[in-house]
Amino acid sequence: MSKVIVAALLCAASALFGADTGHAQAYPNKPIKMVVPFPAGGPTDAMARIVSDRLSAVLGQSVVVENRGGGAGGSIGAKFVATSDPDGYTFLITPGGALTTGPAVHPNIGYDADKAFLPVGQVMTSPLIMAVHPSVPAKTIKELVAYAKANPGKLTWGSQGFGTAPHLLAELFKLEEKVNILHVPYRGTAPMLAAIVAGEIQVVIDPMFTALPQVLGGKINALAVTSDERVEKLPNVPTVAQAGFPKLRNTFWLGVVVPAGTPAAIVDRLNAAFRDALAQPEARTRLSNLGATPKVTSPAEFGKFLADERAVWKGVVQAANIKVQ
Repeated sequence: MSKVIVAALLCAASALFGADTGHAQAYPNKPIKMVVPFPAGGPTDAMARIVSDRLSAVLGQSVVVENRGGGAGGSIGAKFVATSDPDGYTFLITPGGALTTGPAVHPNIGYDADKAFLPVGQVMTSPLIMAVHPSVPAKTIKELVAYAKANPGKLTWGSQGFGTAPHLLAELFKLEEKVNILHVPYRGTAPMLAAIVAGEIQVVIDPMFTALPQVLGGKINALAVTSDERVEKLPNVPTVAQAGFPKLRNTFWLGVVVPAGTPAAIVDRLNAAFRDALAQPEARTRLSNLGATPKVTSPAEFGKFLADERAVWKGVVQAANIKVQ
């Protein structure tokens, strides 16, 4: 075989086996869509917009936030991403609703959360605040339990929507403490907070970013935070564990997933981009002002986290006999 033919074959082989690598190296070469499965104005949307600014700079392409709210735990936006091209140009940034709690309460959600996505990584966490309307005569969770038992069916517990993590935390609370409290789902954080400020509902668990201003303004009373440690801005408010309710320990978190079939090199590129973007002082400061802490995990770590969360919430749904509304 002549040297010319051998050289040609080697070039062809190199082009063939290097095609995927070249594609990944070229990524991204057009704008990217960051889907938020909730309406604008909530904690997920606000944090996503901070991240998108930094991510655009790191990737060298526009990262456009697109709100697609609705469905159990944000399932409409999640389904949109699940059925998008697996090319890295559409990804979902979401709390647990669309990936863990929503599927747990809604078996016909429209996608298999375990198979429809590939995990990119968890990107940030924030404490949740358990709070009550000032009309509720309770300064602690124990006093809330006592009041609920003395007044069965009188209290209402609002959530950001059926199938969200705060909804299932409410169900867990009711299950563990054997109290009769009515769950009232809203279409997101803003209408839920408006309802408790107006006294239409009495109890909420909400991310620090949106609940804190209402607490500091005296519109609602904080009973506890769901994090492992007390938060600096509410030094006198205990953690749920300190209050005697360790099973309520939880955090608001945001994670990123892409459609199944997305090349591993692109998943890794996105994960690295989030690490870089959230390591920047400006992004960390802006998130800190919202009560959030950057926390970027690997795709494998996030995948295990999601699997563990699904198992926990599936158990709560079964134990509480939660039915689709």
